[in-house]
Amino acid sequence: MSHKNICRRCVIDSDVPGACFDENGVCNYCRIHDSLEKAYPTGSEGLKIFNSIIEEIRKNRRRGSKYDCVVGFSGGTDSTYLLYLVKKRGLNPLAVHFDNGWNSEISVRNIKKCISLLDIDLQTYVVDWEEFRDILLSHLKASIPWPDMPTDIGITSTLYRIAAQERIGYILVGNNFRTEGKQPTEWTYGDGKMIRAIQKRFGSKKIKSFPNFSIIDVVLNAFFRRIKVIRPFYFLDYNKQEARSFLEKEMEWQYYGGHHFESIFTRFVHSQLLRDKFGIDKRIITFSAQVRSGIITRNEALDILSRPPLSDEELKSDRLYVMKKLNLSEREFQEIMELPPRSVFDYPSYYPLIKRFTRLARTLVRLFLPWTPMIFFEMEERKRD
Repeated sequence: MSHKNICRRCVIDSDVPGACFDENGVCNYCRIHDSLEKAYPTGSEGLKIFNSIIEEIRKNRRRGSKYDCVVGFSGGTDSTYLLYLVKKRGLNPLAVHFDNGWNSEISVRNIKKCISLLDIDLQTYVVDWEEFRDILLSHLKASIPWPDMPTDIGITSTLYRIAAQERIGYILVGNNFRTEGKQPTEWTYGDGKMIRAIQKRFGSKKIKSFPNFSIIDVVLNAFFRRIKVIRPFYFLDYNKQEARSFLEKEMEWQYYGGHHFESIFTRFVHSQLLRDKFGIDKRIITFSAQVRSGIITRNEALDILSRPPLSDEELKSDRLYVMKKLNLSEREFQEIMELPPRSVFDYPSYYPLIKRFTRLARTLVRLFLPWTPMIFFEMEERKRD
């Protein structure tokens, strides 16, 4: 009988792709975290950097635009507090929301309340549902661990497109490695080329209105439109629990139950599909980051991970909702769940190109691709090991 190795510092175990442990039993994901801590300081130094960023954005509002920056907005804790923070600092942000048809009622209420109370303009891109439904079904049939990847790409593309349309030079996002961690590439990687390949193979509709994101878009936004992506929480002593309490008190904001659970499909993928089909519990990454950051203890993380993320009743409700919205019968749903798991590397993507030009790509990713800013720290750690 084999036993998992578990990091002595966090709760990463040997089932996590690429995880390895040094002579002290500490995993390489902890080293990635420490590298990021050095690259993105907090405290007085981080606050100084953040203030300089705010000043830079304020001074560089582009001619013809009424907005200083775009802020990606989901109605979740991080994006809502980020909107509050930049508004408080005197910026005029444009909130941008990608509506993929899966918003929970809680997130819809949160969005409406916060936009009204903060007096901020909102632009929402609503996908063509029939086209997007077909794209999601294609990714479920592709049997990869992250079928919600089109949403991630759609969000990123929408942020850039609206920034370009409104002549805005800065995109602010609420990512924070200290509270979220770094998901393994094998669990979450995806790009526009992969979406096209999967849709061509498994889909019944052509991609027409879905805002895909290609390598050409990267070049356009980086070198011609000069749009920068900034993650303010990387430099701030940001306490998510305190932010949540503040939003509940000041904005009648409501918590939705878990990381990214403001989306019903994302909640289903996290709490059912990944666990039942792939044996993946992505909470291990999130809670490991929070242990390293001193937000929770290691024992608390282990205790939470020993329990399912949702009750049986909630799991059943989400499953039935997803089946109905995707027009899947029970048999069709089971066929998808029983498909052999595939790797993200089984399909064409830009990943081989990124690996080949790591140094250049790392610079571009840090500046322009918010969904995967830490991939190269992982590459370097794996080379070391």
